[in-house]
Amino acid sequence: MGTLTPEDKDQITINAVSVYENASQIDTRSSRSFKLAKNDSLLLLTLASLSLMAAIDGTSISVALPTMSKDLGGTTIEAFWTGTSFTLCSAVFQPVFSALSEAFGRRPLIVIAIVSFTIGAIVAGLANDFTHMLIGRSFQGVGGGGIITLTAVVIADIVPLSHRAKYFGMLSAIWSLGTVIGPVIGGCFAQKVSWRWIFYINFPFIVIGTILVAWSSDFQRRNNVCFYKKLRQMDFIGIAIFVPSTAAFLIPLTWGGVLYSWKSWHTLVPLLAGTAGLCIFTAYEMYLAAHPIIPPSIFCNRTALVSFHGSMVVGLLVWCCLYFLPLYYEAVKGFRPIMSGIALFPETFTLAPSAMVIGLLISRTGKYYWAICVGWLVSTIGLGLLCLLDAETKTVTWVFLNLVGGIGIGMVLPSVALAVQASANEETLGVAVATSTFFRGFGQSIGVAIGGVIFQNMMKSTMLGNPALKSLATEYSQDASGAVEMIRVMQDGMVKEELREAYARSLKFVWAFCCAVSGLTFLISLFTKSYDLNRVFVTKSKDSEQEMQLLVQKVDD
Repeated sequence: MGTLTPEDKDQITINAVSVYENASQIDTRSSRSFKLAKNDSLLLLTLASLSLMAAIDGTSISVALPTMSKDLGGTTIEAFWTGTSFTLCSAVFQPVFSALSEAFGRRPLIVIAIVSFTIGAIVAGLANDFTHMLIGRSFQGVGGGGIITLTAVVIADIVPLSHRAKYFGMLSAIWSLGTVIGPVIGGCFAQKVSWRWIFYINFPFIVIGTILVAWSSDFQRRNNVCFYKKLRQMDFIGIAIFVPSTAAFLIPLTWGGVLYSWKSWHTLVPLLAGTAGLCIFTAYEMYLAAHPIIPPSIFCNRTALVSFHGSMVVGLLVWCCLYFLPLYYEAVKGFRPIMSGIALFPETFTLAPSAMVIGLLISRTGKYYWAICVGWLVSTIGLGLLCLLDAETKTVTWVFLNLVGGIGIGMVLPSVALAVQASANEETLGVAVATSTFFRGFGQSIGVAIGGVIFQNMMKSTMLGNPALKSLATEYSQDASGAVEMIRVMQDGMVKEELREAYARSLKFVWAFCCAVSGLTFLISLFTKSYDLNRVFVTKSKDSEQEMQLLVQKVDD
């Protein structure tokens, strides 16, 4: 062979890069050509187990709130903040974990998330008052948010787009499974042993997960940027604005109209400050940040915007159901915590199967638009049916009323996540995935907060309008969760029946709110664009990258 000219070398290099860039696109044409490596399979299994742990921890506490409120001497607001603190910190820190993992690698951030979760579980398990409980739950929320978002990001790292529907369907099913067994586990511990075991049960997951993550192979492409340069590239100013602004926005939503009136400065000042902070954060990310924690470019796509909204509403609806249906079962139906957790099965047991089935169907057909639209429609109908629940609803009736909403939400879970990824490009994929999980966590916080405000305001209004309950209105509306135990030991009579009716009537406004939000999201979802899932292989394998580098090096030599 003759000597290559510089022009020939440049052309060969261009061709090599082109083959590298497009080889994955060729591979994804065949639905059977992709298979996870053994190490990647072990890694995903580990992350799935940790995600299951985080989901269980987020939901298991819902049916135990009345018992915890009684033992720790807290109010309903403090009891609801046990859930809100977890979801708030989970939502706020998900973009932070994503951004840090882009600079320093996935594995170190996963380990940090596990450590934070462990500290929180210890503090919450040993808490003797709600102050320590909220501190522990906040640490757990930080760690849980990191685990959940990094699991989704790692799937996007190692699985091609055309196959992700199946894996995200499985991940959604695992997340749904956590919502199924979480309330039952929480009910069993609260009723039979101690609610503290809700936190202690996490330790086997933590130990096994830490060992497997530490032993797993490196699963992220590395860059040769030095540590200090990575630090300089981090958007610390954006993080410093984003975290307190989000917290300031959500906190007053939990006490507006309950602890303080909506016109009170206690409510308005932090709410306005949080809103202003988020506006400043948006402007800073758009015009000043060199490496924004949430790149504005991911919001330039209509499908991404619609899907982010959908992710937020999914979190809102699921957490509203998980935190307020137990109040119906325990206060209105008189169920104990274990039975209350089992009573959630019609809603939660349909989530996992429908998520898996939809994920497999999308993977096979390559289409997700139909699943999003049908899912939101079914969800809206199902949540509307919950408004029929009253004090005298028969068992068979409330079982079937709960099935419809569970199926609808299960359909939406994997399809919305996939729409976000399908609309992203390679540069913004990781951030888009993390932002989607952030919006879902943000929705969880809003769901628990706004749902609590609606319920307690309506509870107070309902009781004030009832002569038999008027004297109890202030006490029960401010401590509706703790009052469940009082209702359970009450002798049968008019006051007890009126209280059961007041709970059922107040909860109907929560279901109506959820139905309206779901219906609005259905209309918005019609504007989702259907992208071809086989159009590109977004991730590049480490082997392919190494082969390309070797080929270019040989050409240069």
